[in-house]
Amino acid sequence: MRARVTKGFYLACYYLSWGWFAAVAIALNAFCAPFLLLPARFRSGIRVRSVIRFLFDLWRRWFHACGVLRVTWNGFDRPLCPGTIYIANHPTLLDATLILSKLPDAICVVKESLMRNPVIAPAAILAGYVVSGNPVDTVRDAAAKVAAGRSLLVFPEGTRTPSGTSVGPLKPALFHCAERARAPIQLIVVRASKDLVPKGRPWWRPPSELPAWLTFTLDQRWEWDAGRSSAELKSDIESRISSVFEST
Repeated sequence: MRARVTKGFYLACYYLSWGWFAAVAIALNAFCAPFLLLPARFRSGIRVRSVIRFLFDLWRRWFHACGVLRVTWNGFDRPLCPGTIYIANHPTLLDATLILSKLPDAICVVKESLMRNPVIAPAAILAGYVVSGNPVDTVRDAAAKVAAGRSLLVFPEGTRTPSGTSVGPLKPALFHCAERARAPIQLIVVRASKDLVPKGRPWWRPPSELPAWLTFTLDQRWEWDAGRSSAELKSDIESRISSVFEST
């Protein structure tokens, strides 16, 4: 009987988490939408990014309070530097929001189709998120914003990591962006419990085990080096990622 009550509690918290997320997203974007009509709308970018970070952090605190998702941060006690490209594997739908709750003045790359979604687009546009469209334009826009001092979160696979694998092939655009912005790259290693909204699993199907868990580890950092080519940097990062996942 007690096990059923506990399972029911965690299931209720799981669905309530998504309901709360959707309600807040709708409210935030409804508030932001009228500001898109203003000629100086992009001046509010830093404020919008701060609000988004606060709301994502509030969501993280909710998970901690109800216990349905146990989140561990390794190495995040040291300062995180803006003007850095943060890269991570992407095993679950939840990891992006939680990472963005930690990064200073952060933006990310959003699919072009999502930037036409009225529930997501207004806040993302005002925040200055990068649109994933033409590769040349995407790299140019992202590099300019990183060079201006913003943090950039990138999933270099370009999609969620398929279940049962470590990390897929890395897209070259990341390395062209780092070269153009002359920015350092910081690796974040994400590990998630089984069935925690991986690729191909809809959010309304809860994980097979609750409470679920997520672990974020601040791993190796590569400083900008004018003498190192994009190909060499890509090889170094792929080697590090392979060694991280082969050791577990």
